[in-house]
Amino acid sequence: MTEISTGGDVVTYINVFTVAPEHQQRLVELLQHMAREVMPKQPGYVQANIHRGLEGTRVANYNQWRSQADLAAAREDPEVRACMEQVLEIATLDLVPYEVVSVHRP
Repeated sequence: MTEISTGGDVVTYINVFTVAPEHQQRLVELLQHMAREVMPKQPGYVQANIHRGLEGTRVANYNQWRSQADLAAAREDPEVRACMEQVLEIATLDLVPYEVVSVHRP
């Protein structure tokens, strides 16, 4: 289960993919494969959460890494690169690092 808190020792990325509706499910499957099989092999990977946009054209991936350097190193891995090539054949990506500044719970 994802735990979101301020002052953490992780870097959070909220990646928003734009995809044609007919490719949304395939994109979800590719990202799930990466989250389950590929990224756990990478040093510094913490977790990923995949969200399907109900409008059919977006998929969000909320993922966390120990550092930006860890993610940069993972991007150079041949298996990661091969998976991302498949992803980018059907989707565009807005990749942005974030810092948690506030968490609100009842």
